[in-house]
Amino acid sequence: MGDDERRKTITRNKKAYHDYYVDEEYEAGLKLLGSEVKSLRDHRVQLKDAYASFKNDELYLVNAHIAPYPQATHKNHEPERARKMLLHRRELNRLEAKVNQDGYTLIPLELYFKGSHVKVKLGVCKGKKQHDKRQDIKEKEHAREMAREHARQRDKQRYKYDS
Repeated sequence: MGDDERRKTITRNKKAYHDYYVDEEYEAGLKLLGSEVKSLRDHRVQLKDAYASFKNDELYLVNAHIAPYPQATHKNHEPERARKMLLHRRELNRLEAKVNQDGYTLIPLELYFKGSHVKVKLGVCKGKKQHDKRQDIKEKEHAREMAREHARQRDKQRYKYDS
């Protein structure tokens, strides 16, 4: 069974693609507590305001809200604690150099299970201006309209041949 077959998406950060240009993507592991993994299996997570930052040469996922697991008693976790991300030293150095450039930040794009491990797709992102966001919306609407027109033409052809 390949990696794509075992990959199960927990959540995506759709807002990140709207607010940022994604230059590069990296896959990182997460160091989690048992109650956090149980909450992730229930899809009780939110990445809306989350980002990654360096602290003492280590990378942490900050502001990712993983809801407390109701069945965990006294061993429950803090919902928005900083969670250590697991990457090779070479990748950490490359990411730190990128982030130190003007305007770049690390944003979690997706959270998923790969086998039994929780992984984060991390994007090296640069913020979009308001006019860039409007342009993206126009392009999406145009593509949607073109697809509708194409479907209309296809249906018209199909109806013509069926008669």
